[in-house]
Amino acid sequence: MPFGLSEAEICSGECIGCAKKLLEFLDQELEEWNTRLDQGEVPRLGDISKLAKTSTKIYHVLAKNNLV
Repeated sequence: MPFGLSEAEICSGECIGCAKKLLEFLDQELEEWNTRLDQGEVPRLGDISKLAKTSTKIYHVLAKNNLV
């Protein structure tokens, strides 16, 4: 995932979906899970599956925007 790209690189040209907002959302989800893991929470299979499904959908949007 291109988390290190600047806003200008992400938002250049025509967009299919808002890559910037999607990356921010995914970053927020990952930060939340880092916090939960640090607090000792153990993710269940459904939690991992949900995160994987969300990540895959975001990846496809980023691919359509030629960011990956």
